[in-house]
Amino acid sequence: AAGPSGRVSLRAVEPLELRRARYARMRWNTPLAVDHADALLEGLDVQPDARMLDLGCGWGELLVRALLRADGSVEGVGVDRDALALERGRERATQAGLDSRLEFVQGAAEEWAEPADRVLCVGASQAWGGAAPALEALTGLVRPGGRLLFGDGCWEKPPTGAAMAMFGDHVLPLADVVGLATGTGWRVLGLSTADQREWDDFESSWRLGRQEWLVAEAHEGPHDEIAAEVERQLLDYVSVYRGVLGFVYLILARE
Repeated sequence: AAGPSGRVSLRAVEPLELRRARYARMRWNTPLAVDHADALLEGLDVQPDARMLDLGCGWGELLVRALLRADGSVEGVGVDRDALALERGRERATQAGLDSRLEFVQGAAEEWAEPADRVLCVGASQAWGGAAPALEALTGLVRPGGRLLFGDGCWEKPPTGAAMAMFGDHVLPLADVVGLATGTGWRVLGLSTADQREWDDFESSWRLGRQEWLVAEAHEGPHDEIAAEVERQLLDYVSVYRGVLGFVYLILARE
């Protein structure tokens, strides 16, 4: 799962150690508490012999947990472009004993064409160009009688000009996201949003790996640039979009 867009990083010139540190302290790349995740997975109602698909999976922690709670006949595949994230996902799958049931594929989520019974798409709508085209494309990837967990950023409050400039016009008000889902033919079985504590935890854990890298006794890399990046991102969060940018989770189904 991928977090909010609009963030500029120095990854192209970062050492491998620092690239790994960026997400090392994150459970998943979305504002989501464990009990909230459990409720979402319960809402997916994964049945025996189901095929699961996570598009834009990152390292696939939510998919791993879905498979661990499901019947042993359930199989899954996670799709993402990020080779490092997929490496972490494969290691996690091995630790969880899911090697035979879970496959990670490096590729573009928007190019995947094989439907599944239960589909996860959390924080990845930008792969299709926003919520509207994503919800439309996903209609062909959920088998009849299946369910979709769709998670996307939304405006919790009317955005300021600074927030709009940071995140662009792909972020919509919550009511508009729901309207897009129902207008595309989805039935909304469940709706929930990330609360402030989930957002604070998400934002803190997103910076924590780099903060720990910065205070380590010995490391190589663009120390001053990363220190400035982390400080700027913290100030952006507390001054521009904390309490303004939200995140909605929808459990969707089609007839």
